[in-house]
Amino acid sequence: MTKGNPSYTNPKPCKHLADYKLSHGLSGYKSLQKHLKTTPHRRTSIEKSNTKIPRCISCRGFQGRLYCCLICSSVSCLDHTLSHTQSENGHDLAVDIERAELYCCVCCDQVYDPDFDKAVMSKHMMGIPGDKSGDETIGERLVKRRRLGSGVLEELMDSKKSKELVGVRDRRAKSCYPLGLRGLNNLGSTCFMNSVLQALLHAPPFRNYFLSEGHSHETCRKRSVDRLCLPCDIDAIFSAVFSGDRAPYSPAKFLYSWWQHSANLASYEQQDAHEFFISVLDGIHEKEGKSRNGNRDTGDCQCIAHRVFSGLLRSDVTCMTCGFISTTYDPCVDISLNLDTGNFSPTSMVNKHVKADENSSISTLVGCLDLFTRQEKLGSDQKLYCQNCQERRDSVKQMSIKRLPLVLCLHMKRFEHSSVRRMSRKIDRYLHFPFSLDMTPYLSSSIVRNRFGNRIFAFEGDESDISAEFEIFAVVTHAGTLESGHYVTYLRLRNQWYKCDDAWINEVDEGMVRASQCYMMFYVQKMLYPKAIEDSSCLPISPRRDTFLPIAGCC
Repeated sequence: MTKGNPSYTNPKPCKHLADYKLSHGLSGYKSLQKHLKTTPHRRTSIEKSNTKIPRCISCRGFQGRLYCCLICSSVSCLDHTLSHTQSENGHDLAVDIERAELYCCVCCDQVYDPDFDKAVMSKHMMGIPGDKSGDETIGERLVKRRRLGSGVLEELMDSKKSKELVGVRDRRAKSCYPLGLRGLNNLGSTCFMNSVLQALLHAPPFRNYFLSEGHSHETCRKRSVDRLCLPCDIDAIFSAVFSGDRAPYSPAKFLYSWWQHSANLASYEQQDAHEFFISVLDGIHEKEGKSRNGNRDTGDCQCIAHRVFSGLLRSDVTCMTCGFISTTYDPCVDISLNLDTGNFSPTSMVNKHVKADENSSISTLVGCLDLFTRQEKLGSDQKLYCQNCQERRDSVKQMSIKRLPLVLCLHMKRFEHSSVRRMSRKIDRYLHFPFSLDMTPYLSSSIVRNRFGNRIFAFEGDESDISAEFEIFAVVTHAGTLESGHYVTYLRLRNQWYKCDDAWINEVDEGMVRASQCYMMFYVQKMLYPKAIEDSSCLPISPRRDTFLPIAGCC
């Protein structure tokens, strides 16, 4: 772990949080600590001593989110929390009882404060026998954290307490969670960031690169005058998440660095997870692409983002008059799919978690891919210039995949905008998707052969030597409306599914995953997946080694 970045400061708090701390200091946080309760699954909530079931002081309701005022400790539902703030001057901040997260009632949004984070984390540490790090801040503990493997062993041995090593092993073994499975604290409507980060942290070749020190802090500092480096901050997250610590981690430094890269998205407002994913890969490319050979436009960039996620799409436009075909190739890091309208009977599904909406049909991922690669007649206003006819002609367009990436990201278009109605909406259609996916039917070789009745047996640049079989390892889901929603990631590690809901990690069955509203799906080439199952283990301390096939030469 490297030293803190001198240019980094914590995200600026909202005005109401600054006013509260100016008037009351940290007294409210300290008073709150005695009411914090941490479950065996490391979930923190607020427990009021005078009641087993917290209720709103105004309506006596107990369902939905409840908030505890930091000034008077009154408990209210969201509606009455807002009215409480309006009637009581200065009572602007509250704490979510269920999640123990700071909430500004005036901004109507979660807010991040490192001092509050420290108070919650200290409670976490106090509940772990033999752990003396409760008095340290998150930043101090991260600076001390070494990398996976020998670095962790050295840190534990330097403590001169051999029994601490045994205690750590026992505690981690009891959790039965794979190494690297760690919650991420919500820093204020940052579930979009946490959900994508969880997928990136467990993308086999991407993870293998950072854990094997593929990005060097020292070399990065020497060749660049920039003080902020997105890959360096991603590397810091990998070091913290795979350190063996199970307490939720706050990626505040990464958030700040990303804000500098994407200034147009720098706010505490909810963002789109897909846009964030693309933005992060762009940030990695901008930093690493400068020092590596290759051209992003031709799809052969050697930065880690494109080595792992980049594929190549083929577009064939056929003139309907003379049959002339114009072919173009475009690199991509994901494939965006429209939800097909084909009906898929929910009664045929074994999974009982699925409840189909009577007002919405059910789509299948195979149907979406078929729709993506299906021939499409371009409209009269989209006539393309035919090089053979020397004029604009009606034409047919067909997409296919020329080259598959190591990690395939499929993005479902659930948000659509109507220019006629001048409104946007979310498509709440259920999607049935396989855990094992064969992409052979969607390769350019297959599409072109089918177009000509399989009469073409030799295909230039044949993809037969490229693995087209994939296994799913992460699903990013979105629940709620277009204006207000929540992102959650489901991870498949050692054939067990885990729900990553910000700071909280829980085991779930595949039925819950299939019943969710998929927004982004991450598949890894099957040749990498068995190796991951064999080498992944619950051991908290292990030698530094590649738990997946090395990516060198794979691209």
